[in-house]
Amino acid sequence: MDDDTPITTPTPLTSLRVAAQEAGFTRSCEERTGSLLAVLAATRPGGRVLELGTGVGEGTAWLLSGMDETSRLITVERDATVQAIAREELGSDARVTFVTADAGPWLEEYDGAPFDLVFADTWPGKFTHLERALDLVSPGGTYLIDDLLPQPDWPTSHTSAVKRLLVELEGRPDFRSVRLAWSGGLVMAVRAAG
Repeated sequence: MDDDTPITTPTPLTSLRVAAQEAGFTRSCEERTGSLLAVLAATRPGGRVLELGTGVGEGTAWLLSGMDETSRLITVERDATVQAIAREELGSDARVTFVTADAGPWLEEYDGAPFDLVFADTWPGKFTHLERALDLVSPGGTYLIDDLLPQPDWPTSHTSAVKRLLVELEGRPDFRSVRLAWSGGLVMAVRAAG
């Protein structure tokens, strides 16, 4: 096996990609990351899922493709114009709730139940508000972050932010984490069950 590109993709992905290109949005969920999201969502029948950073909804589509009918997804995005693309394509799915808000303040104010899967695909919940995002992971739940491998368009401060994040996350005794040096660079962490 020398190709880990997903063979099947969620049906809405094609139209979401066209809309992203038309909108000039270049930060969509990479296919291998998406396939991992679908698998992780499938491990939690009836699960509660949080996505920080909807973008145009490619990651959302992957998550929904793995979720069963009783699972629920909350996805948060501060850019209403970008999120409108996701709402138009995926908004008829009763399993998803779209929140248009900055993820940082949203995390600070959220007072609901914890989540079985948290995908932090934006700065809040990853480089800021990390502690709060981790607090929202249920025992046995998974926290996933991406975009950790260096990219040509990264600001100079990004590399040091990634290093600090990895040290902080991997130093936590209440989570087991693994680095995945593929796709855009991922870390998956699972909260200890007890």
